[in-house]
Amino acid sequence: MKFGGRNINYYLNGTLKYRFLILGAFFFIFFTPHELISQESSNVTAEIDTTNIKIGEQIQYKITVETDSTNIVHFPEGQTFSPLETVEAIMMDTVKNDKKVILQRVYALTQFDSGAYTIPSQRIAINEQPFFTDSFRIKVADVAVDTTKQKMFDIKPLIEVEKSYAEIWKIVLWILLGLAIIGGLVYWFFLRKKPLTQEEEEALLPPYDRALLELKKLENSKYLIQDEYKKYYSELTTIVRSYLEEDVNVSALESTTGQLIAKLEMLKDAGELKLDDETLIQFQNILQTADLVKFAKSKPSTSIAEQNRKTVEQIVVKTHEALPEPTEEDLLQTKEYLEEVAKKKQRKKIYWTAAIFAGIVFFGIVFSLVFFGVKQVKDNIFGYPTKELLEGEWISSSYGFPPIEIETPDVLIRQEIELPPETQELIQQLQTFAYGSYVGIFSVATSSVTYKEQNEPNFEAAIGSTLGTFESLGIKNIITKQEEFITKSGVQGIKTFGTGNFKNPVNDESKKAKYTILSFGGKGFMQQIIITWEDGDEYAEQIVDRILSTVDVKTQT
Repeated sequence: MKFGGRNINYYLNGTLKYRFLILGAFFFIFFTPHELISQESSNVTAEIDTTNIKIGEQIQYKITVETDSTNIVHFPEGQTFSPLETVEAIMMDTVKNDKKVILQRVYALTQFDSGAYTIPSQRIAINEQPFFTDSFRIKVADVAVDTTKQKMFDIKPLIEVEKSYAEIWKIVLWILLGLAIIGGLVYWFFLRKKPLTQEEEEALLPPYDRALLELKKLENSKYLIQDEYKKYYSELTTIVRSYLEEDVNVSALESTTGQLIAKLEMLKDAGELKLDDETLIQFQNILQTADLVKFAKSKPSTSIAEQNRKTVEQIVVKTHEALPEPTEEDLLQTKEYLEEVAKKKQRKKIYWTAAIFAGIVFFGIVFSLVFFGVKQVKDNIFGYPTKELLEGEWISSSYGFPPIEIETPDVLIRQEIELPPETQELIQQLQTFAYGSYVGIFSVATSSVTYKEQNEPNFEAAIGSTLGTFESLGIKNIITKQEEFITKSGVQGIKTFGTGNFKNPVNDESKKAKYTILSFGGKGFMQQIIITWEDGDEYAEQIVDRILSTVDVKTQT
């Protein structure tokens, strides 16, 4: 090896080589890792209370670690004792002795299939340094059943269960609740008859009654006490002018004093208003006094102001009595007018309510489309098969022998498959379970095969046969990839995955499909899981991810 143009052995000759050896010895003495020292002073042992159990019974597996009290110890966690199942880690004892510490953890293990099993060696980490226990051979025996005393029954056939509509009803109830809330708000703010305020009630009174009520309020006011004569006379003249405009139908609010008196005299001469001359003269004097107060800052005495209010009240009463009685036609017209006004108000409320409701729905839809996306909203409203599968109640079960444990959105149905004679000679037993079809929107299937001869399984041939089945169903341009797959309990298998094109049988449209084939096995048996789904289906992708995270297989036959 060259270094700076010379052979590196050149630099290791003589004193330089001697210095490297000294430095190496120095680092070994003073910088030896604590783990190396702790490894020499640590001891790990494992033992079990029995090597023979019946199905469902438990084994007590105890790991004892003796090490320095300053060391950090990590015991096995999870399902590391497969093919036996860990029921629980019962306890962890600590016994201190000088600078040593003895740690113990006891695991309860069980198995529900008969046979001979090997508990693999377990890894214990002390300061990140691994220690391994011995493996143990366990025998699990069947539970003897006395068939003479216990009556045996045939296996009951599968029963088709009606689809649950709980989720649909839940959605409907939420929609109805939302509509009820919106309807309640619309009714409360727009449709209901709100209690009238005092001002609104007074405004609905006839002009004559309203004028007398307002004059009574003016009598009880504090204008005269507070020396506010201008406000007092302004309100007084406004009350009487408003009454004349509404009840006598004369433009009083916009008229001057002279113009208003002239209009009243014309009505009197025409016989439409039966007032005597003295009443008109009194009214004219009050209006002139009010003009002087408002514009010339005149200030009459309090007694005159109070007397003017009483006179105005008498004028209102006389004017009301002087009006001719309304004819039946007038009353009918008034009634029809009021009814039409009420109908217009009601129609206006209905239009506003409909517009507000439509606006809420419109903006709700727009917000949902922007926030969640068109597809999400459409699938929530109209439904989508794989979305319903994803959000439905999932089934966790074991299929076939050797068993395949898997969680799926629906139960897998046993499939009866007829094998050719030459295949039957090789296979002892084939158990297949499936949901859906390979060319459908989603499918999942499992198969467990046991062979008559204890040979290693031919994974390539099995995978090729499955891909051949895809081609026979019309799937073309199949792309295949392969990688290692490990189940949640640590069993290693082969994952074959890829894509292909197929035609939709309904509309003859070409679509892209994806598939995954998981293969496991050992001497004399093989297990496969096959999943197919439509490419681009995000719900199906989530289903597949969830299924793959739950896969586990038993590799003991």
